[in-house]
Amino acid sequence: MKLLFENETDLAVTPGLTELFENAVKFSLEYESFSDNVEVSLTLVDNEEIRSLNAKFRSIDRATDVLSFPMIDFEEKLPDFSAHAVPLGDIVISVEKAKEQALSYGHSLERELGFLTVHSMLHLMGYDHMTEAEEKEMFRRQREILDKMGLKR
Repeated sequence: MKLLFENETDLAVTPGLTELFENAVKFSLEYESFSDNVEVSLTLVDNEEIRSLNAKFRSIDRATDVLSFPMIDFEEKLPDFSAHAVPLGDIVISVEKAKEQALSYGHSLERELGFLTVHSMLHLMGYDHMTEAEEKEMFRRQREILDKMGLKR
């Protein structure tokens, strides 16, 4: 697993925070028995940048907490994971939104960033929450992954 990480915010990225992001990706892949021969891009941004991306790619002109940009279409033939690292997709997280939500939910910023990364990883692996049944299934999976990571609510 290769994690390409970029921080476009003033958040101090400690070795512990880097490990959190790596573990969120790793545990998500392991939970799904998904190949670890993948490349994931994770970028931390502010509300203005994520608002701009949300407007451009989803036609929703407001800030959101996380955006996922999958590179694999699971409706088509899957790529060969044995030859080289396959780009799984891009994750963009608003640190400002993560801070707001951590405060609102009464947990740490690290727990919120871990949650957002796992949530986005499930999107990159083909899950969605457009229907009640999909939401229930996806949220169960993310809760189990977070529990395995030790990031219980």
